[in-house]
Amino acid sequence: MSVEAAVSLFVAWRACSPALLAFGGDSAIELFSAVVVLWRFRAGAAHGDAERRAARVAGALLFALAAYVAVTSGTSLLGYSEPRPTLLGIAILVAAAVVMPWLAKEKRRLSGATGSASLKADATQSLLCAYLSVIALAGLAINAIWHVKWADPAAALAVLPLIVWEGREAMRGKSCGC
Repeated sequence: MSVEAAVSLFVAWRACSPALLAFGGDSAIELFSAVVVLWRFRAGAAHGDAERRAARVAGALLFALAAYVAVTSGTSLLGYSEPRPTLLGIAILVAAAVVMPWLAKEKRRLSGATGSASLKADATQSLLCAYLSVIALAGLAINAIWHVKWADPAAALAVLPLIVWEGREAMRGKSCGC
């Protein structure tokens, strides 16, 4: 996840790609969420205050991601930057589209075994990363093939309703059931 976040954010910066920035931001937030889940398990309380706090923090991270996606996409659509095609960005998005659904499934399975709402929220973030990678990949591919610059930020905005909904569910301590 660290490599995914670092490479995505670096390539996004070089290509001025809001979709790739959103993906890299998601990866960074997912990394922070994994730290929250680790904290939850180290806190030693299986169903107490630590569990509720960890689930709320994971939900707050989803809301932070939604704000990040909105800002970066909006600034690009307003013309403050022009996204450029990036083959390395496309490659990392393809890799994430393949790996992240598997990772989300494993986290969800473990959350069921442990009864952890924070791990369910973390699994949701992994699944969001997979969705975001596919949508960002579509935006980057359209830009690379047909040179449609607005496809990149539009792809980043397309995932916003899902992120907000999942953030709300995580704050409630629920999972998406995906």
